[in-house]
Amino acid sequence: MRGSATTLTFTTLLCLEVLPKPSIWADPGTLVTQGSPVTIWCQGSLLADVYHLHRERGSVYWEAKAPQGSRNKAWFHFEYASSSDAGQYQCAYQSRNCLSEHSDPLPLVITGMHRKPSLSARPGASVPQGEDVTLQCHSEVQSDTFHLSKEGSLTAPQHLHLQNPAPPIQANFTLRAVTSAHSGTYRCYSSHSTAPHLLSIPSDPLELQVSGAPDSISPPQNKSDSKSDYTVQNLIRMGLAALVLLLPGVLLCQAWHDCRGARDVAQS
Repeated sequence: MRGSATTLTFTTLLCLEVLPKPSIWADPGTLVTQGSPVTIWCQGSLLADVYHLHRERGSVYWEAKAPQGSRNKAWFHFEYASSSDAGQYQCAYQSRNCLSEHSDPLPLVITGMHRKPSLSARPGASVPQGEDVTLQCHSEVQSDTFHLSKEGSLTAPQHLHLQNPAPPIQANFTLRAVTSAHSGTYRCYSSHSTAPHLLSIPSDPLELQVSGAPDSISPPQNKSDSKSDYTVQNLIRMGLAALVLLLPGVLLCQAWHDCRGARDVAQS
């Protein structure tokens, strides 16, 4: 349903109560392929009556009544996402005559708008731990902004803005002193700053592998430690030698004691 921002502003003037800010998210995510479905969720209060979804830089908003079974959230479904759906979204909810604060902005980015770039790694896709690697995103389409994303990462994609958009164009993303955390599947996109929420088809995936830890150099051995080691070894050798010399004497003493005992028995 469409309405005007004036109606919402007038409603807030009638209310003195401050309602908590709702949260907003997109399912399956904020990066959506053109023509694919996406659902934007707004979570507010159990006392909510109506939820509003608003796209920035426009006077159009969507309205949804709070579901009876779960009044604390509502959804706005886009069956086939298109370039006209791209942009920043915010939501709010209404309870009686009160309107909540707007949520934090949610960027909805549509991909698949032009040809995919290529992604390569220099010096290669297999890198020793601790070394630097550069991921190069190359495009044949006029672009001035490039985006690098890692599959499964919770951090936002990296962005690079270039001054000259004339193709062919290349953006270099340098990962310094890589660790095992950098291993994974990467993709890059290209776009133009005039339409920041419209991205290209993603590049083919690039699998980055970070191999073993760098060779460790053992510290030089302390001379005093070496001397103490030699002393201990000499003591062990001396102890073993004494044991070897003592053992025959013990055996001879035992034999003499046995013979004397037998003689005393014979005399008695």
